[in-house]
Amino acid sequence: MEGSAWGGSEELWSETAKELVARGVHVAASVHGSTPVHPRIQALIDRGIDVRQRSDKRSLVARVCRRLSRDTTWPPWISDIAELIAKKKPALVVISDGGIVPAVSLVELVAKNSPFATIAHNNFEYWWPHDEMVSQYQNSYAKALRCFFVSEANKSLLEKMINWQFSNAAIVRNPFNVKFDARPSWPTPSEKGELRLACVGRLDIRSKGQNLLLEALARSIWQQRDWKLTFYGDGPMKKGIENLADRLQISHRVFMAGHVKDVETVWRDNHVLVQPSWHEGLPLSIVEAMLCSRPVVATNVGGNAEIMVDGITGFLADASTPHSIAAALERAWEARARLEEMGKNGAEHIRQIIPQDPAAVFAEQLLELIN
Repeated sequence: MEGSAWGGSEELWSETAKELVARGVHVAASVHGSTPVHPRIQALIDRGIDVRQRSDKRSLVARVCRRLSRDTTWPPWISDIAELIAKKKPALVVISDGGIVPAVSLVELVAKNSPFATIAHNNFEYWWPHDEMVSQYQNSYAKALRCFFVSEANKSLLEKMINWQFSNAAIVRNPFNVKFDARPSWPTPSEKGELRLACVGRLDIRSKGQNLLLEALARSIWQQRDWKLTFYGDGPMKKGIENLADRLQISHRVFMAGHVKDVETVWRDNHVLVQPSWHEGLPLSIVEAMLCSRPVVATNVGGNAEIMVDGITGFLADASTPHSIAAALERAWEARARLEEMGKNGAEHIRQIIPQDPAAVFAEQLLELIN
């Protein structure tokens, strides 16, 4: 991903890189540069992965490459990747994109030099390529050995966007940050029966939709109920979320817990995950909550409906709007007596979908492509 040193989309490639190195495979990685080096990147370096941090600055080499390619969309860091590929001559290049499609110029660069696969971690309805880009993406994806997606919904949407039917696609699962057999006990209810809601993820309203959740909970009917909401995570809009909660006069019920390393501790203290995202791939927060036997209220975006069963493991909001989220929350409130049972349903259901070691499974898939 660009613009940030780490995010949920980095879990799959990084854990798979560790798995491959442990099997004796040489792995080099080109990552978004940061100063100081992010702890998760340093951990990869310590495990023997040859990590190169991309520069945002347009170097002389980048300017020359851009001019020779006549590609005005060539990002400055693509020259760094070009140099890495030329030096390593890899048996396989994997382009892991935090969104849905990598830059066409990057795919074309890789396709000319190495066998490659792509991973798409997200997609959203309001991104559609210009007409002249459609054929470029069709040609690029046709050259890939495999195109991996984290949800069927993301793949199907891209097929509509670029008028394409993938014959080389596969669904892949992300590693999660709780134990596969996690079983945190159900939180002890307060004397008043307080419902404790948790929203886990990057504090970025543009993608995670925290504003929608706050507006839903600001409705008069929720003022008469006993509940609290805790946001877990970091991001560029922490203050904006706090300001909105204050403006809506619910700040006394809204708390900021920051980033928590031990995700299971979140679910020792909370009853329900609420995920009001505008768009998604397949959120780790939902997978982790379900593994920890917690029901989920989430917008029906990305692959959420592929792992949730509405009314059984949680509640799906029809759309990313305060009205739809409020309706889903209302159903959850009415089902308070069944929430613990729904969490157990979700724990059983998610273990039938997600492998115990997704990185090991993905490593095998990549080795098959190499062979």
